[in-house]
Amino acid sequence: MSEIPPTTLAEDAKRSSLGERAYEYVRDEILRGNLAVGSIVAEGAVADRLGVSKTPVRQALQLLRREGLLEVGPRRQMIVRGLSAEQRQEIIDVRIALESLAVQRACERLTAEDVDYLHLMLRQQRRAVIAGAEEQFIALDEEFHLQIARAAGLPTVESFLRQLRGFVRIMRLGSTRSPGYLFRVWEEHSEIVDALESRKAGPAVKTLRAHLEQRDY
Repeated sequence: MSEIPPTTLAEDAKRSSLGERAYEYVRDEILRGNLAVGSIVAEGAVADRLGVSKTPVRQALQLLRREGLLEVGPRRQMIVRGLSAEQRQEIIDVRIALESLAVQRACERLTAEDVDYLHLMLRQQRRAVIAGAEEQFIALDEEFHLQIARAAGLPTVESFLRQLRGFVRIMRLGSTRSPGYLFRVWEEHSEIVDALESRKAGPAVKTLRAHLEQRDY
């Protein structure tokens, strides 16, 4: 069998790196609300912004389309996808199902180190609440829920939740936060950790479901 020339391998690696850069850039712009729902995402504009060719950008946009953050518009251009009320409810239902499984399994597998780490995350979240650092709190909130799936030993569930995270961020865009919103979320996280630490799956799942169902995305 003939060997693949080193130059070809290097070129493939470079294209992959550029594609990842384009993917992260466009995804971040969507999740931060800098690209609103319905906005056209042009290959050329992204390529010029990043100083790369259109090829890795095209690959990145196709990946974002498969993830559901972009869709093909009437003129075949890529546009930022919106979510209908039915799709939003579906996302919430799927998230509840996945995280309920994670919490139930975590009650069986959680180690003392896992519990300590969750308490550390609670302290970090509280500091973000006091500082009014909403973006930091949201990132910690996402990591908190992923950590439960990780501690439960459910890598597939964790992967699915990572993918849902993008949709949840979009659902949050434009939402009006009532005073004390972040503190209430932190309190609910504390209740989830207490329930997990008690190793009682029923109350833990009930606490989690109440937390997810009442969030005003």
